Amino acid sequence: MFWPLAVIIVPLVGWFAKIEIRGAEKLPREGAFVLAPNHHSEIDPLTVAAAVWRIGRAPRFMAKESLFRIPVLGAALRATGMVPVSRSGRGKNGASQSFQQATSLVEHARGLIVYPEGTLTRDPDLWPMRGKSGAVRLAMAGDIPLIPLAHWGEQQFMPRYGRLRLLPPRRRVTVVLGDPVDLSDLRGREHEKGVYTEATDRVMQAITSGVEELRGETAPTDRWDPVKNGQSETGRL
Repeated sequence: MFWPLAVIIVPLVGWFAKIEIRGAEKLPREGAFVLAPNHHSEIDPLTVAAAVWRIGRAPRFMAKESLFRIPVLGAALRATGMVPVSRSGRGKNGASQSFQQATSLVEHARGLIVYPEGTLTRDPDLWPMRGKSGAVRLAMAGDIPLIPLAHWGEQQFMPRYGRLRLLPPRRRVTVVLGDPVDLSDLRGREHEKGVYTEATDRVMQAITSGVEELRGETAPTDRWDPVKNGQSETGRL
């Protein structure tokens, strides 16, 4: 299913975005990986997917469960091996099922793209916000490379919660892949309090460093926390 979708999606993304990829060699050409991008525009899953496809790997995402119930889209997601994750309060059983599906996918030498923020950043200036532990749990469970990915530029043609701007075409989007996040000292300590928090902080810092490079700016010292700012962690702001 990837080839038919690529024939449609890659040229479509190419109309809006001229994608420059840095650090493509850091994504494994074979075997399992977890790719962790920042998330600041509704359209960036398409630009990230196009970049991963250009590098030579199939872009499989962990995506919210509700998308799988949409006609046509849901069928395409299932056919391409995307992994549904529940955000509807099903509790531990739903989370466990999603994690088992993701683990099985990665064990078959496939990559998985997991947004550690879980939703579009709430940070007013679009910096990566506080992360969740899904990506690091998956990477640590299978001793799988966890690759940070930073991207910037999509806000030019689709601002967060804004409308898609058709013109001008070919706005520059830059994607930079970092070195695998070193979690070696934390493996085997998953039962200890604070280990997943430390691992998540490391991947979010790696992503943020990439965004700083792309923007030529310094991110705030304190990463944005929706809870502390009275915001919902799901849905629109």
